[in-house]
Amino acid sequence: MDTPIADFVRRYAASGTARLHMPGHKGRGPLGCEALDITEIAGADALYEAGGIIARSEENAARLFGAQRTLFSTEGSSQCIRAMLALCVSGRKPGERPVVVAARNVHKAFVFAAALLDIEVVWLYPEAMTSLCACAVSPEALDATLGALGAPPAAVYITSPDYLGGQADIAALARVCHAHGTVLAVDNAHGAYLHFLSPAAHPLDLGADICCDSAHKTLPVLTGGAYLHIAKGAPPALAAQARQAMALFGSTSPSYLTLMSLDLCNACLADGYAQRLEATVHRIDALRARLAQSGWRALPSDPLKLTLDACAAGTTGQALAGRLRAGGVECEYADSESLVLMLAPENTQEELARGADALGAGTAPSGA
Repeated sequence: MDTPIADFVRRYAASGTARLHMPGHKGRGPLGCEALDITEIAGADALYEAGGIIARSEENAARLFGAQRTLFSTEGSSQCIRAMLALCVSGRKPGERPVVVAARNVHKAFVFAAALLDIEVVWLYPEAMTSLCACAVSPEALDATLGALGAPPAAVYITSPDYLGGQADIAALARVCHAHGTVLAVDNAHGAYLHFLSPAAHPLDLGADICCDSAHKTLPVLTGGAYLHIAKGAPPALAAQARQAMALFGSTSPSYLTLMSLDLCNACLADGYAQRLEATVHRIDALRARLAQSGWRALPSDPLKLTLDACAAGTTGQALAGRLRAGGVECEYADSESLVLMLAPENTQEELARGADALGAGTAPSGA
């Protein structure tokens, strides 16, 4: 697969052109990456008016993910969440306050966007209290909530996977949404890789209409790189207005280093990534089994997370995080109840073994 953004930037860096333009470092500096850090010069396209190399790279990404349209973000899923909500409520009638039904474990970017866009939120609460990070919603509960509303909401909004790795039944929830005449929007920030599993388990594969992926969370992409995906079966207006919605909330100075990484990720995904992902999932499963043999309890999670129940081991997630840190391992998240390890094909077998050793796999867990 071609990489038009990366190819252009590298050619420009090697050209020796005198940079009488932004940025101020002029392609030189102590970081070593300054030569690749450019702005919207001739030929570099423009993210919110894309018709050249950026548009071509986004089209590559859309083909890889099976999307009607995919747009790049250099400001993470936070930008995409704002754009998703703006798109979902764009069809409201004048003077009508839009309504969105949302699971209660939304990211704070959703809350800020709802306030900014004057959205009325009907909250879906978990049917069984577990972690504050989780909010399991059944199709039956969603059907009852939508049935009690006087009219279809602008959208239903679900976070899946959640921060602990919990996954919603997207396919069933999508069917309920469509039966009630509304769209399903998914914060899939932690699940960009899901399309490349076998079988594919990305929200687009399961019936969601629109979703965001934080590419940088699980794919080999620089921090801030993300996607806004519009499903092939989604209302055409979502795809038609998506660029404007992203521009509404995005900086006019997007990072070309991040755009390059998204572009190069296309080539990575097209070149044996599914096989590398499958091998990684097997390694994580083996690590999960090793920990279970030592008495650790792993909570259900998406395939690239390993979430340990600290309470069951008589300790806290923070204490386990400290144990890992002492062994040269940094976790993704820890609270009083859980410890979350977030892995990817780029993690080595040695790193997984180091994590197991730091947790004392081979010995029964004990309170910290």
